[in-house]
Amino acid sequence: MGVINRRQVLVAGAVLGVAGPVRAQPSGGWRVLATEPYRGKQDDISFVSPELGWYGNGAGKLYRTANGGETWEKVWEQPGTFIRALGFVDALNGFLGNVGTDYYPGVTDTRPLYRTRDGGATWTPIDAPGIGIVKGICGIDIVQERRIFQGALRDVTVIHAAGRVGGPATMLRSVDGGDTWAVIDLRALACMILDVKFFDAQNGRVCAASSGDTAQANAMILRTSDGGATWTEAYRSARSFENCWKMSFPSRRVGYATVQNYDEGATRRVIVKTEDGGATWRELPLVDDARVRAFGIGFVDESRGWVGTTTSGFETRDGGASWVPVAMGQAVNKIRVLKQGQGFRAFAIGVQVHRLDG
Repeated sequence: MGVINRRQVLVAGAVLGVAGPVRAQPSGGWRVLATEPYRGKQDDISFVSPELGWYGNGAGKLYRTANGGETWEKVWEQPGTFIRALGFVDALNGFLGNVGTDYYPGVTDTRPLYRTRDGGATWTPIDAPGIGIVKGICGIDIVQERRIFQGALRDVTVIHAAGRVGGPATMLRSVDGGDTWAVIDLRALACMILDVKFFDAQNGRVCAASSGDTAQANAMILRTSDGGATWTEAYRSARSFENCWKMSFPSRRVGYATVQNYDEGATRRVIVKTEDGGATWRELPLVDDARVRAFGIGFVDESRGWVGTTTSGFETRDGGASWVPVAMGQAVNKIRVLKQGQGFRAFAIGVQVHRLDG
């Protein structure tokens, strides 16, 4: 299996060689938050309430806020670890995905997944039978499910951590809040996994690519209805040099995902949308601009959402039928939207961290 070349690595991991931002409209309400400067794309941010959250970066630094991002405190640092994915259950319990070695320079940590029980101050590596095939993590999904135990309803936390960019395509799964784990091997179906979303313990979707050699890769979305035991291909792009990067489901029925294109001769950029819970997907135009490469995506409802790209952001208010550029920072890799009273609060992380209150 091939790997993305050095130029593509740098584009994916840092904002290099970008020809300048698309001329954006007024920010649309997004404002930059004061954070420690970081050269390159930062990958994930996780909030358990509109006030309490964490973000991390490729230098192995984790930051915490208790006031909606107005101020941040560094709570953990581990050089050699590349914090690629974060997912917190509550104020104390969370999971951290490391991208792993042999892809980005300076990453020496081979452990793919960590757990904290004290709000991020300390982290313990996750272990599982067969974890040796899990090279790294690019996405973490957490869902709460209610089940009947001996005549009583109980809340159960289901966690999936999947990766990685460049391959291999594997996933860690826990259905007991992170106490025990199983490994799901998808290497026969895809060569890399970039994001994961489960609606419950049985029904899930992953963003993927068909090959680790970018020149041969098609963007893919796989779906399962039996907890990852079997998978069906729901979408595959017809073009090479592509992968499916991140996804957002504002409802159980409607979802969106970004498609990355690395073909130097291509200018047309698309996203994909489903209206049947991810069983089928159709492509929608985003922009015709070679400088734009899509990263994160997030929706507040079925109609309004944002895509982060190398140049800036794009917003839709009609379910992806049309898009306008907005200033929300470069290389936004993850967009998190939280309900807040009758409105919402959204966070976008890339080179910087931005917030939108709506």
